Amino acid sequence: MIRITAVGNLVAGAIALGVPVAAAASSARQVAALPAHTIIHYRTAKIDGVDIFYREAGPKDAPTVLLLHGFPSSSFQYRNLIPALADRYHVIAPDYPGFGHSSAPDHKMFAYTFAHFTDVTEALLARIGVSRYTIYLQDYGAPVGLRLALRHPDRVTGLIVQNGNAYRDGIQDFWKPVERLWADPTPTNRNALRKVLTPEMTRWQYLNGSKDPSRVDPDTWLHDQALLDRPGNDEIQLDLFNDYRTNVSMYPEFQSYFRTRKPPTLIVWGENDEIFPVAGATAYLRDNPNAELHLLQSGHFALEDSAGEIIPLIREFLGRTLPPR
Repeated sequence: MIRITAVGNLVAGAIALGVPVAAAASSARQVAALPAHTIIHYRTAKIDGVDIFYREAGPKDAPTVLLLHGFPSSSFQYRNLIPALADRYHVIAPDYPGFGHSSAPDHKMFAYTFAHFTDVTEALLARIGVSRYTIYLQDYGAPVGLRLALRHPDRVTGLIVQNGNAYRDGIQDFWKPVERLWADPTPTNRNALRKVLTPEMTRWQYLNGSKDPSRVDPDTWLHDQALLDRPGNDEIQLDLFNDYRTNVSMYPEFQSYFRTRKPPTLIVWGENDEIFPVAGATAYLRDNPNAELHLLQSGHFALEDSAGEIIPLIREFLGRTLPPR
């Protein structure tokens, strides 16, 4: 009886091509399985009637790191960070409704609010069986993650803040058109924000402030723009721009959480960011002086061009603040 194995297939192919069998067998022996932590699973769960996509990697019995994405991106922004952490940690990166590979129901049928995003994220974690986590906060991920922290402070093992705002100090010139919408939600003020959804602005968000634009993968803005351009997605994003005011109103609650709980906090911030300027980073130290702050010569999506600096800082921080597996 002949058993066909991976090596057997290579050897059989070698014979057919006239390659010496010994050489083919030697090549087969050199093929090694990929390290387990580089394997990312792409999953979907039905939450609140909506398909929620998430990336998952690492051992499930290890401490969990929850990666919450910003606008206009998705869990795609963590495609390089996930395998860099998954050798020691259980890593989860979901897409909010209307983003990435998650469902995007019509905005008239589904409430696109940060409170609802928090509900969905909380339910997803419960479905997966995750009850404790360090949260990576970036852009929209900050209000979602901090709302989670307010609901369940005992579940949060730490915060990693990367250009994720929680202070009025970080709401400056970029936000003036949005603030006009908050003050007067007319169709004119709403439509004025459509320019933020254009290819030029999506590309700008990635490249502005970068110390070396050649290190920023152009797939990032092309990927995001393709999703922004889906029919009806513009209205979803405009609803979220308007609802962001509810996050600002919660800043005092977030700050009280920092003061009273003092969660272990690592701040890695692209200091050239015009969306959330550096004043929003240093403000964290007012309420949690033990927070660790690192300013990088980068912009809003600092992980794109400064991963070589950020990842070692994260690994050192997690190694110091989380129990070993």
